[in-house]
Amino acid sequence: MLERQREGIAKAKAEGKYKGRKPTARAKSKEVIQMKQGGASVKDIVAKLGVSQASVYRILQAS
Repeated sequence: MLERQREGIAKAKAEGKYKGRKPTARAKSKEVIQMKQGGASVKDIVAKLGVSQASVYRILQAS
């Protein structure tokens, strides 16, 4: 059963259908940094961009 599953996953990857979840917060990291430099609070950034508070702090710490 696992062998058939692996074959199916490999076939889907080859066809470009097995991509996984799209990154949400990292895609908006430039906007987060710009808003923070512009004086916006973390709560404002969370409300406007729709990312979690933890993601905002993670992005700001990495920059």
